[in-house]
Order: sequence, then structure tokens, then C-alpha cells
Amino acid sequence: MKLFTVFLFLTSTCLFSQNDYSATKEFPFGKLNPNAPKEVADFQELIGTCNCKSESKKQDGTWTEPIDMTWTFKYIMNGMAVQDETIKADGSHSGSIRQFDVKNNTWNVFYYTTKATPRKLPAWTGNRNGNKIVLYKEQKAPNGTDGFYRLTFSNISTKGFNWIGEWVDKNEKIVFPTWKISCIKQR
Repeated sequence: MKLFTVFLFLTSTCLFSQNDYSATKEFPFGKLNPNAPKEVADFQELIGTCNCKSESKKQDGTWTEPIDMTWTFKYIMNGMAVQDETIKADGSHSGSIRQFDVKNNTWNVFYYTTKATPRKLPAWTGNRNGNKIVLYKEQKAPNGTDGFYRLTFSNISTKGFNWIGEWVDKNEKIVFPTWKISCIKQR
């Protein structure tokens, strides 16, 4: 009986320790695992839910009317990574899984959306520098010019943040914004 009790205790301890940083009623967005790479805290101010306004560039170069959306960030994988989800008033939704690659010292961000179901998720890489997180994915311009689609989180604080998606050439001298979002933290 003692052996069974010890086994049961060790098993339950191992199971619970695997979820110490997952979402709970007390911490609905999870918690940062102290054993995670220190860079996982790069998204700390974004954890929670924001009310946002999303605008896209139209073919004529003007911006669409702002679309209401919520953007929620939470810790996943027992506090070792970050996931986000957007819910937009126009019925389109999206999200990302964000893991820090210690070996290459960079964020890997995998994006998904209800607008497409690709076999391979598009991925951006980048880092936080000060009050900005900048991520890149190689992408040609419509005219075939080599470049990147750059995503930038800026003005990051516990009150909210701004985000912009832009095509940039390889030297980042040509910048063409296509999507922008402004967010105010709700909880």
C-alpha cells in the first residue's frame, strides 16, 4: 500500500507541475513560466484582451473604415510560449503561436486565419528591441521585387499597443503599409 501511495503522489505531482502556468480561473491568460526563455516576457504587456480598430489599405491607396476587433494574448504550453487570437466584427478571425527559439535567438511566429487553410502556416521571425517587436517574412512585392512583409508592434504598454503590417524592400528603404491596428487594453 505504501508503494502505491508513493506512486500516486509522484504521478499527481508530475501531472500538476506540467500545468502550473496554464490558464485558470484566477489567471485566465496563464502565467509566464520562470523556466521559460527570458524573451517569452517580451509579450508580457500584451497578455490579456484589448479592444482594437483594424484598417486595411484598399487598391486605390486609401484605408478602409476601421473594423472593431478584440485581440487576446495568453501564455500557452505551461507558460513557455504565447498564443494570440483576434475576433473581428467582419466575421474573419486569426491567431498566432509564438515560440522563442533560443538556439537562433529569435521569435518564430506561426499565423493562421479563417480566410485560408494553408498546408503550411506562414511564419515570421524577429525580436523585441525596446518598445517594439519587429517580425519579418520573406515576400516579393506584386512587381517581383524581393523584400519582406514586416510586422511591428509599437507603443507597447500595459494600456495597449499599435501594430502595423508593411511590405519593405530588402534594405527597408521602400515601405508600403497595408494593414494597421490600434489597441486599448481591457483586461
